[in-house]
Amino acid sequence: MQENRARRAVYRQTVRELNALTARDLNDLGISRSMIPSLAREAAWGSK
Repeated sequence: MQENRARRAVYRQTVRELNALTARDLNDLGISRSMIPSLAREAAWGSK
């Protein structure tokens, strides 16, 4: 249960940080806004 809570916190923090970036910053990184949830999921739970 504690591990799942920590993973959710990583997910939320990643989404928050990526959403704080400007469109130009995201473009420089090759990320579109629609990719943010999947990138955050990968950061929290790894790739599947």
